[in-house]
Amino acid sequence: MVSRAERTPFGEWWWTVDRLMLAAFGALMLAGIVLSLAASPPVAARLGLDPFYFVNRHMLLLIPAAAVLLAVSFLTPRQIRRLAVFVFVVSLVMVALTPVFGAEIKGARRWLMLLGFSIQPSEFLKPTFVILVAWLFGESARRPEMPANTLALALLMLVVTLLLLQPDFGQTMLIALVWSALFFMAGMRLVWVFGLAGIAGLGLMSAYSTVPHVARRIKRFLDPSSGDTFNIDIATESFVRGGWFGRGPGEGTVKRLLPESHTDFVFAVAAEEFGTVLCLVLVALFAFIVIRALTRAMHNEDPFTRFAGAGLAILFGLQSAINLAVNLHLIPAKGMTLPFISYGGSSLIAMAYGMGMLLALTREQPRAAMLASRGDFASAGSAAR
Repeated sequence: MVSRAERTPFGEWWWTVDRLMLAAFGALMLAGIVLSLAASPPVAARLGLDPFYFVNRHMLLLIPAAAVLLAVSFLTPRQIRRLAVFVFVVSLVMVALTPVFGAEIKGARRWLMLLGFSIQPSEFLKPTFVILVAWLFGESARRPEMPANTLALALLMLVVTLLLLQPDFGQTMLIALVWSALFFMAGMRLVWVFGLAGIAGLGLMSAYSTVPHVARRIKRFLDPSSGDTFNIDIATESFVRGGWFGRGPGEGTVKRLLPESHTDFVFAVAAEEFGTVLCLVLVALFAFIVIRALTRAMHNEDPFTRFAGAGLAILFGLQSAINLAVNLHLIPAKGMTLPFISYGGSSLIAMAYGMGMLLALTREQPRAAMLASRGDFASAGSAAR
Protein backbone atom coordinates (compact mmCIF):
# COMPACT_ATOMS: atom_id res chain seq x y z
CA MET A 1 0.00 0.00 0.00
CA VAL A 2 1.03 3.61 -0.64
CA SER A 3 0.96 5.86 2.41
CA ARG A 4 -0.86 9.20 2.22
CA ALA A 5 2.14 10.77 3.92
CA GLU A 6 4.45 9.61 1.12
CA ARG A 7 5.35 12.70 -0.97
CA THR A 8 6.61 10.91 -4.06
CA PRO A 9 5.04 11.67 -7.47
CA PHE A 10 3.45 8.22 -7.52
CA GLY A 11 2.12 8.61 -3.99
CA GLU A 12 0.53 11.97 -4.79
CA TRP A 13 -0.94 10.58 -8.01
CA TRP A 14 -2.36 7.48 -6.34
CA TRP A 15 -4.24 9.41 -3.66
CA THR A 16 -5.59 12.09 -6.03
CA VAL A 17 -6.51 10.12 -9.16
CA ASP A 18 -10.04 8.74 -9.56
CA ARG A 19 -9.26 5.08 -8.98
CA LEU A 20 -12.80 3.93 -9.78
CA MET A 21 -12.66 5.61 -13.18
CA LEU A 22 -9.20 4.14 -13.75
CA ALA A 23 -10.58 0.69 -12.90
CA ALA A 24 -13.45 1.23 -15.36
CA PHE A 25 -10.95 1.99 -18.15
CA GLY A 26 -9.04 -1.16 -17.22
CA ALA A 27 -12.25 -3.20 -17.37
CA LEU A 28 -12.99 -1.84 -20.86
CA MET A 29 -9.48 -2.74 -22.02
CA LEU A 30 -9.89 -6.26 -20.65
CA ALA A 31 -13.27 -6.55 -22.39
CA GLY A 32 -11.59 -5.39 -25.59
CA ILE A 33 -9.13 -8.30 -25.41
CA VAL A 34 -11.92 -10.83 -24.82
CA LEU A 35 -14.05 -9.46 -27.67
CA SER A 36 -11.03 -9.28 -29.97
CA LEU A 37 -10.51 -13.01 -29.34
CA ALA A 38 -14.18 -13.56 -30.17
CA ALA A 39 -14.55 -11.32 -33.22
CA SER A 40 -11.29 -11.04 -35.13
CA PRO A 41 -10.10 -14.60 -36.06
CA PRO A 42 -12.68 -15.07 -38.87
CA VAL A 43 -11.76 -11.64 -40.30
CA ALA A 44 -8.06 -12.57 -40.28
CA ALA A 45 -8.84 -15.92 -41.93
CA ARG A 46 -10.78 -14.20 -44.74
CA LEU A 47 -7.77 -11.96 -45.39
CA GLY A 48 -5.38 -14.91 -45.45
CA LEU A 49 -3.68 -13.91 -42.20
CA ASP A 50 -2.86 -15.84 -39.06
CA PRO A 51 -6.13 -16.38 -37.13
CA PHE A 52 -4.82 -14.42 -34.13
CA TYR A 53 -3.22 -11.62 -36.19
CA PHE A 54 -5.63 -8.92 -35.01
CA VAL A 55 -5.73 -10.32 -31.47
CA ASN A 56 -1.95 -10.14 -31.15
CA ARG A 57 -1.83 -6.64 -32.62
CA HIS A 58 -4.65 -5.46 -30.36
CA MET A 59 -2.87 -6.78 -27.26
CA LEU A 60 0.42 -5.31 -28.46
CA LEU A 61 -1.20 -1.90 -29.00
CA LEU A 62 -2.73 -2.01 -25.53
CA ILE A 63 0.76 -1.75 -24.03
CA PRO A 64 1.57 1.75 -25.39
CA ALA A 65 -2.08 2.75 -24.94
CA ALA A 66 -2.02 1.88 -21.23
CA ALA A 67 1.38 3.57 -20.87
CA VAL A 68 0.07 6.75 -22.52
CA LEU A 69 -3.07 6.77 -20.36
CA LEU A 70 -1.09 6.42 -17.15
CA ALA A 71 1.71 8.82 -18.11
CA VAL A 72 -0.68 11.59 -19.20
CA SER A 73 -2.73 11.19 -16.02
CA PHE A 74 0.32 12.43 -14.05
CA LEU A 75 0.32 15.81 -15.85
CA THR A 76 -0.85 19.10 -14.41
CA PRO A 77 -3.48 21.24 -16.21
CA ARG A 78 -0.71 23.57 -17.40
CA GLN A 79 1.30 20.67 -18.85
CA ILE A 80 -1.86 19.28 -20.47
CA ARG A 81 -2.48 22.57 -22.27
CA ARG A 82 1.09 22.84 -23.51
CA LEU A 83 1.20 19.25 -24.76
CA ALA A 84 -2.24 19.63 -26.37
CA VAL A 85 -1.08 22.64 -28.39
CA PHE A 86 1.85 20.66 -29.78
CA VAL A 87 -0.20 17.53 -30.57
CA PHE A 88 -2.98 19.64 -32.09
CA VAL A 89 -0.64 21.49 -34.47
CA VAL A 90 1.05 18.25 -35.60
CA SER A 91 -2.31 16.50 -36.04
CA LEU A 92 -3.78 19.47 -37.91
CA VAL A 93 -0.90 19.49 -40.39
CA MET A 94 -1.26 15.73 -40.92
CA VAL A 95 -5.03 16.05 -41.41
CA ALA A 96 -4.38 18.78 -44.01
CA LEU A 97 -1.93 16.48 -45.83
CA THR A 98 -4.20 13.42 -45.73
CA PRO A 99 -6.45 14.35 -48.71
CA VAL A 100 -3.31 14.76 -50.83
CA PHE A 101 -1.01 11.96 -49.66
CA GLY A 102 -3.40 9.62 -47.84
CA ALA A 103 -4.47 6.22 -49.09
CA GLU A 104 -8.00 6.12 -50.49
CA ILE A 105 -10.21 3.56 -48.76
CA LYS A 106 -13.94 3.33 -49.54
CA GLY A 107 -13.95 6.72 -51.25
CA ALA A 108 -12.21 8.61 -48.42
CA ARG A 109 -8.64 9.60 -47.59
CA ARG A 110 -8.29 9.48 -43.81
CA TRP A 111 -5.05 7.55 -43.24
CA LEU A 112 -1.38 8.42 -43.70
CA MET A 113 1.53 5.99 -43.87
CA LEU A 114 4.25 7.07 -41.45
CA LEU A 115 7.33 4.93 -40.75
CA GLY A 116 5.47 1.86 -41.98
CA PHE A 117 2.42 2.50 -39.77
CA SER A 118 -1.05 3.54 -40.93
CA ILE A 119 -2.18 6.53 -38.85
CA GLN A 120 -5.53 8.33 -38.76
CA PRO A 121 -4.55 11.87 -37.68
CA SER A 122 -8.13 12.97 -36.99
CA GLU A 123 -8.25 10.60 -33.99
CA PHE A 124 -5.48 12.60 -32.29
CA LEU A 125 -7.03 15.89 -33.38
CA LYS A 126 -10.26 15.29 -31.42
CA PRO A 127 -9.03 15.31 -27.79
CA THR A 128 -6.57 18.16 -28.36
CA PHE A 129 -9.28 20.20 -30.09
CA VAL A 130 -11.44 19.77 -26.98
CA ILE A 131 -8.60 21.03 -24.76
CA LEU A 132 -7.94 24.13 -26.88
CA VAL A 133 -11.63 25.02 -27.16
CA ALA A 134 -12.04 24.50 -23.40
CA TRP A 135 -9.12 26.86 -22.86
CA LEU A 136 -10.77 29.52 -25.05
CA PHE A 137 -14.18 29.14 -23.42
CA GLY A 138 -12.55 29.27 -20.00
CA GLU A 139 -10.87 32.54 -20.93
CA SER A 140 -14.20 33.87 -22.23
CA ALA A 141 -15.85 33.09 -18.90
CA ARG A 142 -13.03 34.80 -17.02
CA ARG A 143 -12.60 37.87 -19.26
CA PRO A 144 -15.67 38.56 -21.44
CA GLU A 145 -13.84 41.36 -23.28
CA MET A 146 -11.55 38.83 -24.97
CA PRO A 147 -12.67 37.49 -28.41
CA ALA A 148 -12.26 33.91 -27.17
CA ASN A 149 -15.64 32.72 -28.48
CA THR A 150 -14.80 34.07 -31.94
CA LEU A 151 -11.47 32.26 -31.88
CA ALA A 152 -13.20 29.05 -30.77
CA LEU A 153 -15.65 29.36 -33.68
CA ALA A 154 -12.79 29.99 -36.13
CA LEU A 155 -10.99 26.92 -34.79
CA LEU A 156 -14.12 24.84 -35.30
CA MET A 157 -14.52 26.06 -38.89
CA LEU A 158 -10.87 25.25 -39.66
CA VAL A 159 -11.09 21.71 -38.27
CA VAL A 160 -14.47 21.00 -39.87
CA THR A 161 -13.24 22.20 -43.28
CA LEU A 162 -10.19 19.93 -43.18
CA LEU A 163 -12.27 16.92 -42.10
CA LEU A 164 -14.83 17.50 -44.84
CA LEU A 165 -12.05 17.47 -47.44
CA GLN A 166 -11.25 13.83 -46.56
CA PRO A 167 -14.35 13.47 -46.31
CA ASP A 168 -15.09 12.29 -42.76
CA PHE A 169 -18.63 13.25 -41.80
CA GLY A 170 -18.72 11.07 -38.68
CA GLN A 171 -15.76 12.81 -37.04
CA THR A 172 -17.06 16.18 -38.23
CA MET A 173 -20.42 15.58 -36.57
CA LEU A 174 -18.75 14.38 -33.37
CA ILE A 175 -16.47 17.41 -33.09
CA ALA A 176 -19.30 19.82 -33.87
CA LEU A 177 -21.50 18.25 -31.19
CA VAL A 178 -18.79 18.44 -28.53
CA TRP A 179 -18.02 22.07 -29.47
CA SER A 180 -21.72 22.93 -29.26
CA ALA A 181 -22.00 21.28 -25.84
CA LEU A 182 -19.07 23.31 -24.53
CA PHE A 183 -20.46 26.47 -26.09
CA PHE A 184 -23.76 25.78 -24.33
CA MET A 185 -21.90 25.35 -21.03
CA ALA A 186 -20.15 28.67 -21.64
CA GLY A 187 -23.51 30.47 -21.82
CA MET A 188 -24.62 30.24 -25.45
CA ARG A 189 -27.42 32.61 -26.36
CA LEU A 190 -30.69 31.33 -27.82
CA VAL A 191 -29.98 32.90 -31.21
CA TRP A 192 -26.87 30.72 -31.47
CA VAL A 193 -28.96 27.61 -30.82
CA PHE A 194 -31.15 28.26 -33.85
CA GLY A 195 -28.21 29.48 -35.93
CA LEU A 196 -26.09 26.38 -35.30
CA ALA A 197 -29.08 24.08 -35.83
CA GLY A 198 -29.73 25.77 -39.17
CA ILE A 199 -26.11 25.46 -40.25
CA ALA A 200 -26.08 21.78 -39.25
CA GLY A 201 -29.27 21.18 -41.24
CA LEU A 202 -27.86 22.90 -44.31
CA GLY A 203 -24.64 20.92 -44.00
CA LEU A 204 -26.53 17.64 -43.83
CA MET A 205 -28.63 18.56 -46.87
CA SER A 206 -25.51 19.56 -48.80
CA ALA A 207 -23.78 16.28 -47.92
CA TYR A 208 -26.89 14.35 -48.96
CA SER A 209 -27.01 16.20 -52.30
CA THR A 210 -23.31 16.15 -53.19
CA VAL A 211 -21.74 13.05 -51.61
CA PRO A 212 -23.09 9.80 -53.10
CA HIS A 213 -22.10 7.42 -50.27
CA VAL A 214 -23.70 9.70 -47.66
CA ALA A 215 -26.92 9.75 -49.66
CA ARG A 216 -26.86 5.96 -49.98
CA ARG A 217 -26.40 5.46 -46.24
CA ILE A 218 -29.25 7.81 -45.36
CA LYS A 219 -31.54 6.25 -47.97
CA ARG A 220 -30.78 2.73 -46.73
CA PHE A 221 -31.47 3.84 -43.16
CA LEU A 222 -34.80 5.47 -44.00
CA ASP A 223 -35.86 2.89 -46.59
CA PRO A 224 -34.10 -0.51 -46.19
CA SER A 225 -35.53 -1.70 -49.51
CA SER A 226 -33.57 1.00 -51.38
CA GLY A 227 -30.22 -0.79 -51.09
CA ASP A 228 -28.10 -3.51 -49.56
CA THR A 229 -28.67 -3.63 -45.78
CA PHE A 230 -27.10 -7.05 -45.21
CA ASN A 231 -24.48 -5.86 -42.68
CA ILE A 232 -26.84 -3.94 -40.46
CA ASP A 233 -29.55 -6.62 -40.71
CA ILE A 234 -27.08 -9.28 -39.52
CA ALA A 235 -25.84 -6.98 -36.74
CA THR A 236 -29.30 -6.25 -35.36
CA GLU A 237 -30.31 -9.92 -35.67
CA SER A 238 -27.36 -10.88 -33.45
CA PHE A 239 -29.08 -9.26 -30.46
CA VAL A 240 -32.07 -11.57 -30.95
CA ARG A 241 -29.87 -14.63 -31.46
CA GLY A 242 -27.82 -13.97 -28.35
CA GLY A 243 -30.73 -13.49 -25.95
CA TRP A 244 -29.89 -12.62 -22.36
CA PHE A 245 -26.82 -14.81 -21.86
CA GLY A 246 -25.52 -15.41 -25.41
CA ARG A 247 -24.76 -18.51 -27.42
CA GLY A 248 -21.37 -18.97 -25.79
CA PRO A 249 -17.79 -17.90 -26.64
CA GLY A 250 -16.89 -18.92 -30.18
CA GLU A 251 -20.44 -20.02 -31.03
CA GLY A 252 -21.52 -16.88 -32.86
CA THR A 253 -22.03 -16.63 -36.60
CA VAL A 254 -22.20 -12.86 -37.13
CA LYS A 255 -18.40 -12.53 -37.03
CA ARG A 256 -18.14 -14.91 -39.99
CA LEU A 257 -20.46 -12.75 -42.09
CA LEU A 258 -19.53 -9.17 -41.25
CA PRO A 259 -16.29 -7.81 -42.78
CA GLU A 260 -15.89 -5.29 -39.91
CA SER A 261 -16.95 -7.47 -36.99
CA HIS A 262 -13.75 -6.59 -35.07
CA THR A 263 -14.15 -2.82 -35.49
CA ASP A 264 -17.53 -1.18 -36.22
CA PHE A 265 -19.69 -4.17 -35.24
CA VAL A 266 -17.80 -5.69 -32.31
CA PHE A 267 -20.79 -4.85 -30.07
CA ALA A 268 -22.98 -7.10 -32.22
CA VAL A 269 -20.50 -9.96 -31.72
CA ALA A 270 -20.66 -9.35 -27.97
CA ALA A 271 -24.46 -9.49 -28.07
CA GLU A 272 -24.57 -12.80 -29.93
CA GLU A 273 -21.86 -14.68 -28.02
CA PHE A 274 -22.17 -13.19 -24.53
CA GLY A 275 -25.75 -11.91 -24.53
CA THR A 276 -27.61 -8.79 -23.53
CA VAL A 277 -26.26 -9.02 -19.98
CA LEU A 278 -22.68 -8.32 -21.09
CA CYS A 279 -23.90 -5.56 -23.40
CA LEU A 280 -25.64 -3.89 -20.47
CA VAL A 281 -22.49 -4.22 -18.39
CA LEU A 282 -20.48 -2.48 -21.14
CA VAL A 283 -23.08 0.27 -21.45
CA ALA A 284 -23.01 0.69 -17.66
CA LEU A 285 -19.21 1.08 -17.76
CA PHE A 286 -19.43 3.77 -20.46
CA ALA A 287 -22.22 5.55 -18.58
CA PHE A 288 -20.33 5.34 -15.27
CA ILE A 289 -17.23 6.95 -16.77
CA VAL A 290 -19.20 9.77 -18.41
CA ILE A 291 -21.41 10.56 -15.41
CA ARG A 292 -18.56 10.38 -12.90
CA ALA A 293 -16.31 12.57 -15.06
CA LEU A 294 -19.06 15.15 -15.61
CA THR A 295 -19.86 15.21 -11.91
CA ARG A 296 -16.24 15.77 -10.91
CA ALA A 297 -15.75 18.36 -13.65
CA MET A 298 -18.83 20.34 -12.59
CA HIS A 299 -17.52 20.63 -9.03
CA ASN A 300 -14.22 22.13 -10.19
CA GLU A 301 -13.88 25.88 -9.66
CA ASP A 302 -11.38 26.44 -12.47
CA PRO A 303 -13.20 27.21 -15.78
CA PHE A 304 -10.61 25.51 -17.99
CA THR A 305 -10.55 22.32 -15.95
CA ARG A 306 -14.35 22.28 -15.80
CA PHE A 307 -14.79 22.77 -19.56
CA ALA A 308 -11.95 20.41 -20.53
CA GLY A 309 -13.07 17.59 -18.23
CA ALA A 310 -16.68 17.90 -19.38
CA GLY A 311 -15.64 18.12 -23.04
CA LEU A 312 -13.51 14.97 -22.90
CA ALA A 313 -16.29 13.11 -21.08
CA ILE A 314 -18.82 14.20 -23.72
CA LEU A 315 -16.42 13.19 -26.51
CA PHE A 316 -16.01 9.73 -24.96
CA GLY A 317 -19.74 9.33 -24.35
CA LEU A 318 -20.86 10.52 -27.79
CA GLN A 319 -18.39 8.30 -29.65
CA SER A 320 -19.53 5.31 -27.60
CA ALA A 321 -23.22 6.16 -28.15
CA ILE A 322 -22.74 6.57 -31.91
CA ASN A 323 -21.12 3.15 -32.26
CA LEU A 324 -23.81 1.48 -30.13
CA ALA A 325 -26.58 3.26 -32.03
CA VAL A 326 -25.18 2.06 -35.37
CA ASN A 327 -25.11 -1.54 -34.11
CA LEU A 328 -28.74 -1.20 -33.01
CA HIS A 329 -29.73 0.46 -36.32
CA LEU A 330 -30.82 3.66 -34.58
CA ILE A 331 -28.72 5.89 -36.87
CA PRO A 332 -27.01 5.43 -40.26
CA ALA A 333 -23.59 3.74 -40.29
CA LYS A 334 -20.75 6.08 -39.29
CA GLY A 335 -17.62 3.92 -39.22
CA MET A 336 -16.74 4.94 -35.66
CA THR A 337 -14.95 2.67 -33.22
CA LEU A 338 -16.15 1.65 -29.76
CA PRO A 339 -13.60 3.11 -27.28
CA PHE A 340 -11.08 0.57 -25.95
CA ILE A 341 -13.15 -2.29 -27.42
CA SER A 342 -12.82 -2.05 -31.21
CA TYR A 343 -9.60 -2.92 -33.01
CA GLY A 344 -7.65 0.08 -34.28
CA GLY A 345 -4.25 1.48 -33.38
CA SER A 346 -4.87 5.20 -33.92
CA SER A 347 -8.24 5.19 -32.19
CA LEU A 348 -6.95 3.13 -29.25
CA ILE A 349 -3.87 5.24 -28.51
CA ALA A 350 -5.64 8.55 -29.18
CA MET A 351 -8.49 7.56 -26.87
CA ALA A 352 -5.96 6.54 -24.20
CA TYR A 353 -4.34 9.97 -24.57
CA GLY A 354 -7.70 11.71 -24.21
CA MET A 355 -8.79 9.65 -21.21
CA GLY A 356 -5.37 10.12 -19.59
CA MET A 357 -6.05 13.86 -19.77
CA LEU A 358 -9.50 13.26 -18.30
CA LEU A 359 -7.98 11.36 -15.35
CA ALA A 360 -5.46 14.17 -14.84
CA LEU A 361 -8.12 16.87 -14.95
CA THR A 362 -10.43 15.07 -12.54
CA ARG A 363 -7.71 14.48 -9.95
CA GLU A 364 -8.22 16.13 -6.57
CA GLN A 365 -6.30 19.38 -6.86
CA PRO A 366 -5.01 21.30 -3.81
CA ARG A 367 -6.15 24.90 -3.76
CA ALA A 368 -2.59 26.11 -4.30
CA ALA A 369 -2.37 24.15 -7.54
CA MET A 370 -5.68 25.61 -8.72
CA LEU A 371 -4.47 29.16 -8.01
CA ALA A 372 -1.26 28.41 -9.91
CA SER A 373 -3.33 27.20 -12.85
CA ARG A 374 -5.31 30.41 -12.80
CA GLY A 375 -2.08 32.38 -12.69
CA ASP A 376 -0.99 30.56 -15.84
CA PHE A 377 -4.17 31.75 -17.58
CA ALA A 378 -3.61 35.30 -16.41
CA SER A 379 -0.03 35.36 -17.70
CA ALA A 380 -1.19 33.89 -21.02
CA GLY A 381 -3.82 36.58 -21.33
CA SER A 382 -1.33 39.33 -20.50
CA ALA A 383 1.07 37.99 -23.14
CA ALA A 384 -1.72 37.95 -25.71
CA ARG A 385 -2.52 41.61 -24.96
